[in-house]
Amino acid sequence: MNENICCYIRFIRQSPRHGGESVADVLRAHGVKFVFTLVGGHISPILVACEKLGIRIVDTRHEATAVFAADAVARLSGTVGVAAVTAGPGLTNTVTAVKNAQMAESPLLLIGGAAATLLQGRGALQDIDQMSLFKPLCKFCASVRTVREIVPTVRKALAIAQSGTPGPVFIEFPIDTLYPYHVVEKEFAPKNTPKGLMGKIIAWYLQNHLSNLFAGAWETCDLSPLSVHIPHATENEVQRCVELVSRAKKPVILLGSQATLPPTPADDVRKALESLGIPCFLGGMSRGMLGKNSPLHIRQNRRDALKEADLVLLAGTVCDFRLSYGKVLNRQSKIIAVNRDRSQLLKNSDMFWKPTVAIQGDAGSFLLRLSKALKGHRCPEEWPRILKEGDTIKEKANRAKADEKTERHLNPLSVLHRVDELLAEDSILVADGGDFVGSAAYIMRPRGPIRWLDPGAFGTLGVGGGFALGAKLCRPESEVWIVYGDGSLGYSVAEFDTFTRHKTPVIALVGNDACWSQISREQVPLLGSNVACGLAFTDYHIVADGYGGKGYLIGREDESQLDDIFKKAQKECREGKAILLNVLIGKTSFREGSISV
Repeated sequence: MNENICCYIRFIRQSPRHGGESVADVLRAHGVKFVFTLVGGHISPILVACEKLGIRIVDTRHEATAVFAADAVARLSGTVGVAAVTAGPGLTNTVTAVKNAQMAESPLLLIGGAAATLLQGRGALQDIDQMSLFKPLCKFCASVRTVREIVPTVRKALAIAQSGTPGPVFIEFPIDTLYPYHVVEKEFAPKNTPKGLMGKIIAWYLQNHLSNLFAGAWETCDLSPLSVHIPHATENEVQRCVELVSRAKKPVILLGSQATLPPTPADDVRKALESLGIPCFLGGMSRGMLGKNSPLHIRQNRRDALKEADLVLLAGTVCDFRLSYGKVLNRQSKIIAVNRDRSQLLKNSDMFWKPTVAIQGDAGSFLLRLSKALKGHRCPEEWPRILKEGDTIKEKANRAKADEKTERHLNPLSVLHRVDELLAEDSILVADGGDFVGSAAYIMRPRGPIRWLDPGAFGTLGVGGGFALGAKLCRPESEVWIVYGDGSLGYSVAEFDTFTRHKTPVIALVGNDACWSQISREQVPLLGSNVACGLAFTDYHIVADGYGGKGYLIGREDESQLDDIFKKAQKECREGKAILLNVLIGKTSFREGSISV
């Protein structure tokens, strides 16, 4: 054997280096600051290597929380969020969170451990067909088979996560691709010298497999980010839209989460909207895009406005259940639809609506180009003024409902109004719940773009702990509020332990009506039973205390002191305590008739 080859083999066998270091190198080169995890032996080399390179490892109490936190980081930072979990049940615990990220179009990388390459399908601990599980959920799935594949595979996955319509990607790392050679060799090499021809053949096969596993492992590789592809509207498409908008007398813009995606800064999108002067309905991550009190931001009476509009611009907004599958759109209106994803762009257009112009492209950059081409042109001022007057009337009526006394406990609308008035300008709101959170969406006003985090189209409960964790790490200076229902709180209340250990203080506002009210409000009148909807007025505040936070029980007797209690909670949060406000609330008729399916 060539002497150089022999030296190289000796180097590989004696080297303490391992595949986890290659993963960490690529993540650092891509600007990843956090890896969320629930620890497991399959992935330990990745976690240790990341920590050594200064990437913060944040361990949670449930794998779903780790993915939700990575999702929040992706939304707030404009980069890829990263979660790493162990094989088998560690990965199956993430399925809902990964699906939520797919439907919310969040770019994240899920790293999963796996059984050793030689043992897959042979009954190894926690060995299942993980690839089949994640292929329907992810834009890209890969199973690394040799150490030399790690760098190019991770680079490719990170680029795909951000390209086109962003979304989750998954890489499976068999345990023998992550540990050093001598550890893997000790595991697989025969304990005694094999006897007989078959024993020697097996020993040769194992040694050959091991050599291939590590061949070329530590050669110099390019770690830099690959280019990201983002679709854009053509010049002809933009020009056609300019002509339609310039002729419209009653245009409306429906802005969705895609308008907040990189590379267009949210502040530039805001300026473009203000230049156009078109009234806007904001949804998802675009809530807060126009600030707290913009004359262009219309919050109420959307259905009526859409019936009257002569042009509707769907900027990243999808005609799914949130728009009654397109049935709320006036068939006489001109409709411009812009979306990165073609299937979302044309959702239900074969049945309930038809786009005048359908553009597969980035919504944010499209709005900038439209505004530039229409410089000097503004929507007729009478139109947004009329819609804003309707807004004012509706919100006064909602405010009146907040002043009504409930049969018992506090009026939830009053509680939400009081909190909204006390929110700091840099606050981030995390929505995790049904009925109470549905009311909050009408009342609480994000102060800026990307300051409202909700699950998105999947409507997932349980996002609260992870979203808040990721948000606080990305924006440590901001006040982070989780608006919980008492039902949804149960999914992630254990993350108060995580908030305490990782010094990420947040405030949880829990609307506690001892009920799954979003379901009960229709189940009882339709089916005559409250079965499975009843909860209890549980002492959630004590649970928070047990996890190292600070809990408050707030009832009707505290009504006159609400502002003082909330201000005290804000002060204690700034001082480093995670706060849980267990607010006992009663029933109101607000949102009566809303459905949950």
